[in-house]
Amino acid sequence: MHLKTPSLLLLIAMSANAPSATPAASGPTPLALSAQDREALKSLYQQLIEAENRHDIAAVKSLVWVSPSTLFVAKTATAAEGNWAGFWGSDVVLQHLDDLYKAGPFHIAPDYDKEKVVALGCDVAETYVPVSITVAYAGQDPVPKPFLMILDWVRTKDGWRMATDIALPIPPTPKP
Repeated sequence: MHLKTPSLLLLIAMSANAPSATPAASGPTPLALSAQDREALKSLYQQLIEAENRHDIAAVKSLVWVSPSTLFVAKTATAAEGNWAGFWGSDVVLQHLDDLYKAGPFHIAPDYDKEKVVALGCDVAETYVPVSITVAYAGQDPVPKPFLMILDWVRTKDGWRMATDIALPIPPTPKP
């Protein structure tokens, strides 16, 4: 199942994962992650990228939240499907990732020096990392292209799991 409007999809994903604000007299209290959670999430993000670069769907599966609300925003197989869409549910997300891996070259190169990890709630966090992605899926030219990779993580009984994966393409700088 997928949506055809990326901007609407981003708005829905952001609002669905936004913490509820309860104003206090001095303003909302900023959320914070423990140093242990921050390091765990950085490690999990690196494990996810390494598994994706190996095309190891079993290792990726172990890091994905098992839920119908798991979201992956990505290129569709055909333009008729909307070009880019949201893929919902852990099984659908994993199938789409596996299709990407089988289509040919697929590699993510993160700029870990620019990685940011923030709390969105008590048990929800977000990682933000500029990356370069090389992918041949759906007829794409497999040359590295810049993206902002935004992942939301939820804390489950089994630890942190990736709930949302949005790789936002960075358009080329307009020529004057």
